[in-house]
Amino acid sequence: MPPSPNRSWWSYENRLLLILFVTFGFVFFDRLALSFLFPFMQEELDLSQTQLGMISSALALTWAISGAIAGAWADSRAKRKALLVVAVLAFSICSALSGLVGGFVSLLVFRALMGLAEGPVLPIAQSLMIQSSTPSRRGLNMGLLQGSSAGLIGAMIGPPVVIGLATHFGWRIAFYVTVIPGILIALSIWRWVHEHPGKAPAAAQAKPAPIDRWALLRERNVLLCMLISCFFLTWFIIIISFAPTFLIQYREFSAGDMGFVMSCLGAAWVFWGFAVPAISDRIGRKSALAIFAPIAALCPIALIYGDSVTALGMVVFVTYTGLGCFTLFMATIPAETVPPQVLTGALGLIMGAGELVGGFLAPTVAGLAADLYGLPAAMWISAGGALVAGVLSLGLEETAPLVVSKSAATEGRQ
Repeated sequence: MPPSPNRSWWSYENRLLLILFVTFGFVFFDRLALSFLFPFMQEELDLSQTQLGMISSALALTWAISGAIAGAWADSRAKRKALLVVAVLAFSICSALSGLVGGFVSLLVFRALMGLAEGPVLPIAQSLMIQSSTPSRRGLNMGLLQGSSAGLIGAMIGPPVVIGLATHFGWRIAFYVTVIPGILIALSIWRWVHEHPGKAPAAAQAKPAPIDRWALLRERNVLLCMLISCFFLTWFIIIISFAPTFLIQYREFSAGDMGFVMSCLGAAWVFWGFAVPAISDRIGRKSALAIFAPIAALCPIALIYGDSVTALGMVVFVTYTGLGCFTLFMATIPAETVPPQVLTGALGLIMGAGELVGGFLAPTVAGLAADLYGLPAAMWISAGGALVAGVLSLGLEETAPLVVSKSAATEGRQ
């Protein structure tokens, strides 16, 4: 039976948020695991840094393709829950199979397959959460789901867990055990997540009317969100890919000091992941992006010029605001712009564009610039990405319900 709406702390909205929080957090746990396990694997498999970059790019490419295609497929068949269960099981199995690899080619194949499985997770989870969110806390819910979950589970809990497993039992075991939480998450989705919260009206239960999906590209907000995604993913991927090497090789930090700065990034990821969307519920999506994107541009610049380790940690915590912005252009603004029956496809399109440019192309360009002009060049490219995203956000049409209603009331009185 579908859940009955209620306002208790264990309402369907809160239960769904918890399940999807863990689901997407575990996606990033698996995605980032290779970065932390690479030092344990490198000598045994005879891998180079270039090959690590190729593996990361392959995952980003397949993630982008599958996210866009699967999102549209799920919309047309109203099978989001089933596809989400299959995706979680598939990426967990692919992650575990990474422990069987014997060299670069097999590792590349398994990680690319994992990207295919992970691509649909975010757009489907976002569309399910948006459908069940109270309008006044829509931004907060999406921030917790997309931003804070990845920061807490992927960037803070993940590193000590996978490194501890690799240290005591070997890197292959660290990959194998990732299948266990994946199975538990899939079972939770199958048991407690519903395709339609509450009793859906007859129109919603019927097959949705055909809609021209190319029309999404003519939606001003969707097109701008795709562009913002490309530039903001550039900011994010370059930082997480180059910051550890930059701090040790260019800034000559110790491994411990580098770990402290990266931990501050992880803590900021969790905090700003929900804080920025929550603020946007009050001041508007457009205003929040216009304010916090330029602040995010200061983070890679701080990595270049920050003085003491403690001061740098504090500055990056304050300026690492971009992960909160991600929720706005990747989920909340599109959800408040397009019809529900094409929402998952729109989210997949925005995510796919960002992964293709920011996840697949940008690291290669930044790496070439770093080889030609020095490692700071990568950080400047990252900063430029956030600045361009902030400028593009000025063209968005405001969608936050509270801000829109206040604006309409003001116009009505005039």
